[in-house]
Amino acid sequence: MLTKRQNLVEVMKGGKPDRFVKQYEAFAMMMKTPITRIKPPVGGEIVNEWGVTIRWPEGQLGAFPVHDDEHIVVKDITKWQEYVKAPSVEQPAEKWTTAIAEANAVDRNDQYVTVFVAPGIFEQVHYLMSMEEALMAFYEEPEAMHELIDYIVEFELKLAKEFIDHLHPDALFHHDDWGSQINSFISPAMFKEFFEPAYKKIYGYYKDNGVELIIHHSDSYAANLVPSMIEMGIDIWQGVMTTNNVPELIKQYGGKITFM
Repeated sequence: MLTKRQNLVEVMKGGKPDRFVKQYEAFAMMMKTPITRIKPPVGGEIVNEWGVTIRWPEGQLGAFPVHDDEHIVVKDITKWQEYVKAPSVEQPAEKWTTAIAEANAVDRNDQYVTVFVAPGIFEQVHYLMSMEEALMAFYEEPEAMHELIDYIVEFELKLAKEFIDHLHPDALFHHDDWGSQINSFISPAMFKEFFEPAYKKIYGYYKDNGVELIIHHSDSYAANLVPSMIEMGIDIWQGVMTTNNVPELIKQYGGKITFM
């Protein structure tokens, strides 16, 4: 009988698993690290590590950044350095004890030790400055946006090093929503310019340091971004909505990327 991990590999190769793996069954998610994102409880509010105010309203499915005049972090993208300060990822060794114990308890022949990163680069940008301001700034202030994205990439590389040094993960589950139900938030050409090089650096670093699988979450329409996903090194696109015409994607890109 194949392990959960072996079954997943068979599915990805288009082979014949002896049973189908249920959703996240193959991934042992490491959620108790000292550098995993913080979020508010339902009905609550926090200021996260980047200074972004996050609220989770009662009755809503998730938490949302607050972007009124009082709470928005980046008030002028051309002066982003004055507003944006990345948090430190260095933590005392004792704070890693729980996460290391959890990773060591995983049978790596059966499951992937998987680290989780959220929000992603696109999300981090609009968390800091609001969706409307971010989308306009790609057109109006591209140089500043490139600088801000480069800054976030450097933070993510530091984050990756801590995960790798302490947990030696087999897989990365990275969160970054790139679209609505019917289209991507930015064009494929703009995505290729701003985000493809950024993610190639991050995902390349993980792959160069022993991480076998890159799972990227974007529960949205992003069929037009699949060529960039492949170029960036994504193994599994998780969250593929039916508006993406999944059978057609498999026909066109099967063997290069897996759709979950």
